[in-house]
Formats: sequence, structure tokens, C-alpha cells
Amino acid sequence: MARIFMKGTEAVAEAAVRAGCRFFAGYPITPQNEVPEYLARRLPEVGGVFVQGESEVASVNMVYGAASAGTRSMTSSSSPGISLKSEGISYCAAARIPMVYANFARGGPGVGSIQPAQQDYLQATKASGNGGFRMPVLAPATVQEAVDLTVLAFDWADRDRTPVLLLADGVIGTMMEPVVLPEPKTEEEVAAIKESKKSWACIGHELDYAHRAWIQPGNWSTLVMQQCNEEAAAMYESWQKEAMVEEYQTEDAELILTAYGISGRIAKSAVNLLRAQGISAGLIRPITVYPFPNAAYDRIDYSKVKAILDVEMSIPALFVDDVKAAVMGRARIETCLCSGGNIMSREAVINAAKNIMEG
Repeated sequence: MARIFMKGTEAVAEAAVRAGCRFFAGYPITPQNEVPEYLARRLPEVGGVFVQGESEVASVNMVYGAASAGTRSMTSSSSPGISLKSEGISYCAAARIPMVYANFARGGPGVGSIQPAQQDYLQATKASGNGGFRMPVLAPATVQEAVDLTVLAFDWADRDRTPVLLLADGVIGTMMEPVVLPEPKTEEEVAAIKESKKSWACIGHELDYAHRAWIQPGNWSTLVMQQCNEEAAAMYESWQKEAMVEEYQTEDAELILTAYGISGRIAKSAVNLLRAQGISAGLIRPITVYPFPNAAYDRIDYSKVKAILDVEMSIPALFVDDVKAAVMGRARIETCLCSGGNIMSREAVINAAKNIMEG
């Protein structure tokens, strides 16, 4: 297939359409504005619906409604906008409604800057809303990977009836790269996807526990709530076998760099330069940051590795907590950090790696 030069936000939007998304509601916020701008033009061309809500809260609840009726639905935002959507996302998780959303993260603390960062990691992987639910969180390092993971997100959401998050950042969102787009689903395929959800979707059948389509707060018994939580916990556990990771030149590495998203891409280029200078470096880059690929850290040869260098665009470090849990004290862990809209530099990673090896 032909390669097309596209901006990250627009590539994600087009991938969603080709994956069968036919409803999007969103609200402008930098640096993800091109997602709704693109879909405002594109969705009507395929018989879909675009709505610019009056707020992030309104938008996510429109997605909740459309997804409850069986339509592949999506929203997107950046950092503080995602916080405003958290209640609606929590409702989708509780009601087992499949939906996809994307966060093109910006800098903190709090509302922070409009420049890119990775300071939403804990929100994404630990507390995307109330009630203790979990969901798949996919972290692309290239525009092509963002396209591929967007398609995967819709399939995963439908299979397990869960929200799925594409955790990107302002770099991935605003950079342009050549991508190969998937073949678009036909109208018949889109219709078949919606038809497959009739057993639970909000299409007029009588509501009960087995075929519920939405949550009625306060109407569940404690027994039913516990049963739902037990079912959800079993589903989350089953995701561990689906964790995705890139392991690059780790077999003989004396120093392991670990990072996700755009920091992982920068760290990978640093590995190549470090090896050219005689330092045996490798990289572990989680592609799913939930479920976290713990097994990749078990495969490290700790008899060779002198240290692990966590690279992330966040101060304080957040991703490092999952790294520590996976490493379980088997190696020293150091950090190379920046935040607040500053983009990680390859030189900073190389210098940090050299300091570790020289020390």
C-alpha cells in the first residue's frame, strides 16, 4: 500500500474512521485540535456523525450514549481535558461500554503548558476515573504505531467491552511522518460490527443484569456490584498475556534503557549511538503501559546488567514506579528526566548513560 505523509493527530483520526468509528464528540484543546477538525470533515463522508460538544464533559457523555447503542465511538483531548472526561469514562467502564479515547498529553504541573510531556502516566495507568477500574493503555512511539494501535484499540474495546486509551503526547500528535493506512472497513463490515452488539446494546430490549446497557446509580445491589467487580478483575488479569513490548539489543546489554512513547523512540536512537561508542546498551520499550510487560524485565540477564536507566518526560518520575515493580530490586535504577513541555534530548540520555557506566 502507498505511504502517505500525515500529521500524528490526523493519522489517528483517519485510522479511527477506517477502523469503523462512526461517532466522535470532542472539544478543542491544544495540542489535539486537529483530531476534531479532521473528523468534522471526514466522518460525514462515510455516513458518520461529528459533534463538537459544549464541553469535555458533554462530549464524553455523548460518546457514552452513542457507544451504548453499539456504534464504534471515540473522543480525544489533552491532559486537563481528559480529567474533565474522567466521570464519563468511569461510567463506560462500569457499564462495560466499548469506547476509545486518545490523550495527546501536554506539560504540567496541573493545567501546565501546551507543549508535550509524559506527566499523565499515573492518571492513565492507575486512576483514569473513580471506582478502581482498569483499561488497556497503548503508548505509540511513531505516527505509524499510533495508526496501528488506534485500529487495535477499537478491536480490543469491542472484544472486551471496555474503554481503551491511546496515550500519546504533543510530539506524536504534531509531528509528520509517512504512514501506511489500513484498508477501510466496508459499510457491510461496519454494520456487522454494530449488529454483533445487539445482545447488550441500548436498542430497546428489557434491561437486566445480563443485558444491561447503562448504569442506573443506586439501583445495583451490593451482591451484583461485587459480581461485576469480580468479573472485571478476571478480565484485567487475562490481559497480562497480551502485554506488548519492544526489546532492542537487550541480549548482551550491560546497560538497559527503558522508556515509553516518544521517550522510547529517543532512547532507541541513543542506544545505537552508545553502541557505536563501545557501550553495550539495550532498550525495553513498553507499548502497552497497561497491562505492563513485566515479563520483559524478567528476561534481563541481571548477571551482566550494571544498571537500568529510566527515561521519561516527567518530573517527578512516574513510569519508574512500574519499572521498579518489574525489576524487583535485581538491578540499580537511575533516571533521566525532563518535564513541563521540554522534550527529552538524545544528548541528555547519552550523558546519563555514560555517567552510569563510568561510575
